[in-house]
Amino acid sequence: MKKISIIQQQKKPINIKVCGITSIEQMEQMDKLHIDFVGLDFDENATQNVIGRIDASDCKYVDIDTKKIGVFKNQTEDFILEKIEDFGLDLIQLNGNETPTFCFKLSKEIEVIKNFNWNLKNDELLYDFLKKYDEVCDYYIFNGSFPNGQQPTGPNTWQKLIDYSIEKPFFIGSEFIKPSDAPAFQQFKHPDFLGIELGSQFEKDANTKDTSMILSFSRALNQVVN
Repeated sequence: MKKISIIQQQKKPINIKVCGITSIEQMEQMDKLHIDFVGLDFDENATQNVIGRIDASDCKYVDIDTKKIGVFKNQTEDFILEKIEDFGLDLIQLNGNETPTFCFKLSKEIEVIKNFNWNLKNDELLYDFLKKYDEVCDYYIFNGSFPNGQQPTGPNTWQKLIDYSIEKPFFIGSEFIKPSDAPAFQQFKHPDFLGIELGSQFEKDANTKDTSMILSFSRALNQVVN
């Protein structure tokens, strides 16, 4: 299996990844909206687990330009490699306690995005932890953990990232990212900022994406004018 570099295929100043895709129809909808990446969850405990919902062959051969990211959490190397082949995944995202050694093995086959929980109280500790993964992952995604039930507002929550030389293209993701945050994210400046992951705030329900909301966010984020 030959690795590809998604960074060389970046279409927009800020890329968009829509997570929790549960059907071929949703993939095709995201492709029509020119969304850069879609996330397919293979965690058996996840509400939006695609096993039994999406036919592997249909997924492998679906005619879209949008890149398919397989999302895994503490699953075996053999399981992940099998799903990469069966579903025709372009990249994988590891959301669990995967070690640098585990990431390195998979990175020989496909580009790897490692997810990290960015706790506002322990940001320096996380930065030290990241160094262990710099040579074995291709991209990072930072999802926020916020003390005392605090709900963050847009990219202001992530300003501490600007203080660090991440040295790896990264996505920002949070269940709290809202459609109204798009203009503010244009002001978030970091040389390695690659894109944003959109979650439940852009859904009508667990199985229905709000396509009009996603399109509006995408246009506002990258200043597309009709």
